[in-house]
Order: sequence, then structure tokens, then C-alpha cells
Amino acid sequence: MTDLRPDVLPADLSPAGFAGLLPAMLADLEELVTCETPSADLAGVAEGAQRVARLGARDLGAEPEVLVRAGCTHLRWRLGTGPRRVLVLCHQDTVWPHGTLAAIPWSVTDGVVRGPGCFDMKAGIVLAGTALARLRAAGVDLDGVTVLVTGDEEVGSPTSADLIRDEAQSCAAVFVLEASADGGALKTGRKGASMYDLVVTGRAAHAGLEPEKGVSSTVELAHQVLAITELADPGLGTTVTPTVLTSGTTTNTVPATGRLSVDVRALTAAEQQRVDAGMRALTPRLPGAVLELHGGINRPPLEEAASAGLFALAEEVSAGLGLPAPAGVTVGGASDGNFTAGIGVPTLDGLGAVGGGAHAVDEHVLADALPGRAALLAGLVQAVLAGGGLGLPDEEPSGE
Repeated sequence: MTDLRPDVLPADLSPAGFAGLLPAMLADLEELVTCETPSADLAGVAEGAQRVARLGARDLGAEPEVLVRAGCTHLRWRLGTGPRRVLVLCHQDTVWPHGTLAAIPWSVTDGVVRGPGCFDMKAGIVLAGTALARLRAAGVDLDGVTVLVTGDEEVGSPTSADLIRDEAQSCAAVFVLEASADGGALKTGRKGASMYDLVVTGRAAHAGLEPEKGVSSTVELAHQVLAITELADPGLGTTVTPTVLTSGTTTNTVPATGRLSVDVRALTAAEQQRVDAGMRALTPRLPGAVLELHGGINRPPLEEAASAGLFALAEEVSAGLGLPAPAGVTVGGASDGNFTAGIGVPTLDGLGAVGGGAHAVDEHVLADALPGRAALLAGLVQAVLAGGGLGLPDEEPSGE
């Protein structure tokens, strides 16, 4: 593996060299944050992609492929012509509806950056572009690097999941620029996520005159909520959470239809499958009620075994760059890294910004941490491209 000691690194690849780029990084982040890109707004996501494409073309020296799937815009840069070695994975859609920017405007105050999507995860896009641009400037051959910026991660990646898996399958490493965990920790594990909608069909009747002729979807759903919560296993970290519940039309009518949404998180694929089987085995409790289940497993777990080798590499790179030793944690939230880990590709997540408040009004990025994160990513990409060490293959990967 390439020697990463600071005394042999080119100056512009050291953390101190990246520190000089902080004003430019903040300017790029402002350009992205000030374009609101809620996942459901395909036009907004397309406009945001235009901004990402403009910055990426400057940083990577090439225009991206613009991939539109079911109206959602994704961007892909395949650098060089050799076999794919590294996938740098980002998304630019956010959970924030239009108008949030007026309520939470872009600002940088006392080193704290605010604005919708700054932490999750537009700062990660800026870090990726900055790290790869500096590697190019230092003469590092980026042949084999792919950068993928998707537009639907926050809603489960319905149009990009296959694209992500296809890009990752022949890579030696996937680096996910999602925001860090608390204190800058890398995300070495993520729970898998499953999403379900349970639809109940009963029979309407007048609630006062002849309720006995009805089949209440509300009562049936009450039974099902209790049965579903029994599928959880706190000891194994498996959560099964009924969330949105609707039933009925008027207060004087036995409700004929109802719907329940269920969120499932699990640390292992075996637990995901167990809960999935349990959801599909649900049966009506009221005579005449009918159940219809929609949804299923969305993202497999990112199990710690998938990140162990790359986390060890991050420890070595950090030491060589004079950065603090990274911490690694398992978190409940899922990301697109779950897809790549799920097909057996080494994946390290949480390499993006240090800060907090993802999906919350206090979302923020710590500006002073950005140069170190960019240096870490640059070191990781350089090390994987060099090959060897810590279980990374010296030979070219197969299975394009």
C-alpha cells in the first residue's frame, strides 16, 4: 500500500493542504444547499443534479452521464477505462419540503453551517469532489473510480437501487459519503430496513342502527398492531414499529377499510427474513375481514463484516495523515451502502460531514472538520487504487 506518512505526501493531500480549500468547499456547499431538492419533486431533483453536474465536471474533468429513471435524475462519472475499483456513492435529494430554505436559510456562523440538507448529505458531495480533484491535481491516476450521485435515497432508492448494485458489483471498495455518526464516527454497520403497508378490508354498516352487520377495519387493525409488535426482538436489536394508521370515513359508520404502515429494522439478514415471514403469515381475527400486505425488505443490513477491512484501512490512513483515530459504530438508519454490502462488496459508510441534526431543524455541519474528512477520503481512494494490504485485492476484481 502507498506510504501515507505526512512527510512523504504531496502538500495538497495533507489535512493542512485541504484546509486551504475550506472557503471553496463552503461556496460549493452553498450552491447545493440553496437549491431545494425534496425527493418527491422530480423537477427540483433535476435542477439540483444540474448544479452537482457543473461542480463535478469542474472537479473530475469530465461531464457526467445523466441517467433519468422513472423521471428521477441520477449522475454517474466513470473515470478512466479500466475495470471499476472504487465506487464513491452520494445522494443529493433531501427530506425537506420546498420552503424550508426560507425557514432555515443557508448560514455559516461561528464555524457552524446550517441549511436544509447540508449534513444529510450535500456536504458529502462536496467532500467527494474536493478529494478527487486534489488527487487529480497531485497526479494520481483515478482510472477505475466511479462517482454516483442519486436522487431518491431518502424515499428508499426505488429507481436507483439496481443502478447502485450494478456499479458496485465489480468494485474492491465502496465509500459512502453519508454524514458521520456522532463525533465524526464512521458507520461500520447499519440495520437493514423493511417497509410494509397492511390494508384491511371489512364491511361498512351504520354505527348506531346495525353495527353488528359491519366488519370494522379499525378493530381488525387493532388486533394486527398487537400481533405485529410481537415480531420485534429487542435483544437482537430488531425493531418492528407500526407507524401511520388510517381507518374509516365518518364517525357514524363502521369503517370498511383501513391501512397501517410498519417500519422494520434489523441487524442481520436472518432477522429481516424472520420478520418478513411473520408479516406474511398474519391472518384476520374478525370473520369477514380481509388482509392485503404490500411492501417488503427494502435494504439488507450493512453487517460489520462488510466494513471491517475498509475500517482498518481508515485507521491506517488516519494515522498516516496525523488525523485522530476514527471510531466505528452501528446505527439504525439505512443508506444506499446497505445495497452494496448486501451483494458482498466491502463498504464503508459515514465518510461525509461531521455535525448533527439529520432530518431535524438543528441540522448542521462543523466547517472546521471538512478538510480532515476530505483528506481521509483522498487517502482511502489512493490506497485502494494502489492495491494490497488489509485484505484488499492486488488483482483486478472480476464480475463486471
